[in-house]
Amino acid sequence: MRFSLNIPNFGDFADPRTVATVATAAEEAGWDALFVWDHVVHEKRLRRSFGDPWMLLTAAALATTRIALGPMVTPVARRRPQQLARQVSTLDVLSGGRVILGVGLGGPIEDEYGSFGESTNPKVLAERLDEGLELLTRYWSGESVTHHGRHYQVEDVTLLPTPVQRPRVPIWVAGFWPHRPPMRRAARWEGAIPLFNSAKHGQTPSVDEVRDLVGYVREHRGALRDQPFDIVIGGASPTDPAHARDLLGPLIDAGATWWDERRPIHEELDRLAPLMRRIEQGPPAL
Repeated sequence: MRFSLNIPNFGDFADPRTVATVATAAEEAGWDALFVWDHVVHEKRLRRSFGDPWMLLTAAALATTRIALGPMVTPVARRRPQQLARQVSTLDVLSGGRVILGVGLGGPIEDEYGSFGESTNPKVLAERLDEGLELLTRYWSGESVTHHGRHYQVEDVTLLPTPVQRPRVPIWVAGFWPHRPPMRRAARWEGAIPLFNSAKHGQTPSVDEVRDLVGYVREHRGALRDQPFDIVIGGASPTDPAHARDLLGPLIDAGATWWDERRPIHEELDRLAPLMRRIEQGPPAL
C-alpha cells in the first residue's frame, strides 16, 4: 500500500506557496503523493479564495523530486480536452513523470456547471467525460488527431510535448459506489477512486463495501485483468501503528492499493496547521 495526502484548492491551500510547503513536508516525512481538489466555486454560497489546481500542482512539483502529484479529481467535462492534455503533459515533463490524473464528473454540478450556464445533465457530462478521455490519450500520443464526435471536433492537430510517462499518464476514475457506471468506466483505465454513499469525506468505508467494489471492477477489466490497477481508499488514519494495522490491514486484504489521507469534512480541512501536524507524524506504519 502507498500513502497520499488530499487537500482542497481553497482556504489556506489557495496559495501556491503554501502548497509547495505542504509538498516539501510530505516528501520529507515519507508520504508517496499529494493530490489537490479541482473546484471553481464548490459551494458558491460560501465566499472563499480558490487556487487554480494546475498552478498549485506546479508549485508542488518545483518543490519536490519524488512524490506523485495530481488532481483528485479534475472534471474533464468542465475543461477543454486540448487544454487539459497540454496542462497534464507540461506538469509531467516538469515533474519528471510524476503525474497521476484523477478524473470524474465533478460537483456540486449546479454550482460548478450551472453557475456558468453549462449543462447540468449528468448523462451529458458523462458523455463528455468519456469522449474527453479518448481525446486526452490521442493527444498524448504526439500524433496528429482528427476527431468528429458528439461533443468535440478536432481537425489535424498535434499537441507537443508528450508526457514523460509512456504509454500515458495513469488515469484514475472517481465515482460514488454502489453506482456501477463510474466503476465500469474506471475499469477501462489505471485506477479507481471510489467514494461511498455510506462514508463521508474523511470517513473510512466498510471492508465489505471495498471488497464488493474491487470484485466488481475486476469483473469488468476483461483483457486488462492482468495489468496493474490501483484502488484508492481514503479516510483519516490513526497514528498509532497497531491501530493503523487494524484499520488498513483488512482494506489491503480486500484489494486497496493506496490510502488517501483525508481530513473529515467538518474538521477544518482547508487549514494548514492541522494538516502539517498530520504530515509530520508520517504515513501509517504497517
